[in-house]
Amino acid sequence: MSNIPGVSQPEFWYNLETGQVEEGQQSAVTKLWGPFATREEAANAMAKAQDRNESWDNDGWNN
Repeated sequence: MSNIPGVSQPEFWYNLETGQVEEGQQSAVTKLWGPFATREEAANAMAKAQDRNESWDNDGWNN
């Protein structure tokens, strides 16, 4: 993707209710997580968050 001034890039959102990726904000913001720069980032958002949570839970600082 290029960063041409005045040309907006698409944003992708992960819908927490449906588990689907939306291009542009199609649902209420309270149901969305994002925005993400790519469809792939949005699609992997929940798995990435779960991995981070597990890592933080096991890092020794939270015990």
